[in-house]
Amino acid sequence: MHAIRPAIFAPFDRLRCGMSTRLGGVSPEPLGMNLSYRVGDEPARVARNREIFFGALGVPVNALAVPGQVHGAVVRHATAPGEYPECDAIVTSIPGVFCCVSVADCLPVLLFDPRRSVVAAVHAGWRGTAAGIAAEAVRAMRSAHGSAPGDVLAFIGPGASACCYAVGEEVAARFRAEHLRRPAGGEVYADLKAANAAQLADEGVRADRIEIHPSCTISEPTLLHSYRRDGARSGRMMGVIGILPS
Repeated sequence: MHAIRPAIFAPFDRLRCGMSTRLGGVSPEPLGMNLSYRVGDEPARVARNREIFFGALGVPVNALAVPGQVHGAVVRHATAPGEYPECDAIVTSIPGVFCCVSVADCLPVLLFDPRRSVVAAVHAGWRGTAAGIAAEAVRAMRSAHGSAPGDVLAFIGPGASACCYAVGEEVAARFRAEHLRRPAGGEVYADLKAANAAQLADEGVRADRIEIHPSCTISEPTLLHSYRRDGARSGRMMGVIGILPS
């Protein structure tokens, strides 16, 4: 089983976090390590894939808090495992509750405040990014749990990247010019990673505490699922973060 493990969180023994890839699952190709029940995969295979991935991280499958993911900027606070509808980010300070998001081009943004023992998982597609979902998550950590943004560590995972993520002018208009790439030829490419990093920095997260994974889901078909590339044939990956009970 292959998992992406953020280096920025490595020093913390009780923290469990990571992101799945296409590799190591039991589903037939092109699904591979698919973790979603909503893409036509056999439920028993999805369940086994989840057992493999979360088991490798030391995360109980029944301990996940999962947002409904509606491409907005609503953040909810998890008090127990389960599904949290109508939101795109989950925050918790409860050990044993693991915040989780599902992605296949959208960015997983994982946040951790080691001083207050608060975690958050953010689903940031272009709509959520444009609406400021990463910033809202930091504000929620601060308002509900007393997190100082300067204490927050962040991981921005693989997703559709500026090399390949072409968007229309109506989408480009929602982003700062410095988060767009306009090569000769007329197409416009959005840099969701830079946009989310800027949101975090604007909220007070230190630049040296933001890890940005370089991989692009669209351009790395062997390693990563991509809905933009594969359409209905694409599986889904998950990013997860939480603190083990003491």
